[in-house]
Amino acid sequence: MGNAHLHAIHVHPVKAVRGLAPREAVVEPWGLAGDRRWLLVDDGGKVVTQRRQPRLALAAAELLPDGGVRLSAPGMEPLTVPVPRPLGTVPVQIFNDKVDAVPAEGEAAHAWCSRYLGVGARLAYMDDPATRRPVDPRYARPGETVSFADGFPLLLTTTASLDALNSLIAQGDHAQEGPLPMDRFRPNVVVAGTDAWAEDHWSLIAVGEVTFRVAKPCGRCVVTTTDQGSGERGREPLHSLGQHRRLDGKLVFGQNLVPQSRGTIRLGDPVTILG
Repeated sequence: MGNAHLHAIHVHPVKAVRGLAPREAVVEPWGLAGDRRWLLVDDGGKVVTQRRQPRLALAAAELLPDGGVRLSAPGMEPLTVPVPRPLGTVPVQIFNDKVDAVPAEGEAAHAWCSRYLGVGARLAYMDDPATRRPVDPRYARPGETVSFADGFPLLLTTTASLDALNSLIAQGDHAQEGPLPMDRFRPNVVVAGTDAWAEDHWSLIAVGEVTFRVAKPCGRCVVTTTDQGSGERGREPLHSLGQHRRLDGKLVFGQNLVPQSRGTIRLGDPVTILG
């Protein structure tokens, strides 16, 4: 465990869309700076993710310095979307949470997203992550908030656990689908230099000088079966997770984190297990 270190960082400016892999990232209380501050909703205001729209895996979002995004996707002209002015919010439904969000200004972004997906879709922005959406109170401390991530500010995975999972897949009924890359799991931070599944036993860690509480294991969904390069779906890793990594009725891979301090994390930073 002595050489545990930060192997990769991933920021996803638009929820469910391809992310970025910077060398460093600023940690804010609600997640990495710029991570999942935008999301897509359908005409009824419900979040649109790869669960319903696997083609989102092929779209990309580049984060602009002011927090805006530049969208690109196959067959589409790139589109720059600025952070909207605070002209009012609309309620959006993200799983069990109702959250106030600011719609992208004008019709360009909505038209672009709707045309790409072939259904009505609108782009919205979280203007005030400090107040808009509390972390699940079953696992949170007072005042902890989250962006448009599934439930927690950050998701951690480890290279050793992916190697172990790929070994299980190789021995299973769908071995031809493996080995899977880490992007199937859409983590924020990837740690190398640990034992497989070591993260199951962590409660408090430091990445460089930034500390994180390990809130709970991450239950996985159909998005993990989606090839992030093609949008095609298979059976893995859910088939193997169901046989080997079932916890409280969930298929788990990775751990959800809540920042306990602010700072900047960088590739190569030591990862220290504090509890």
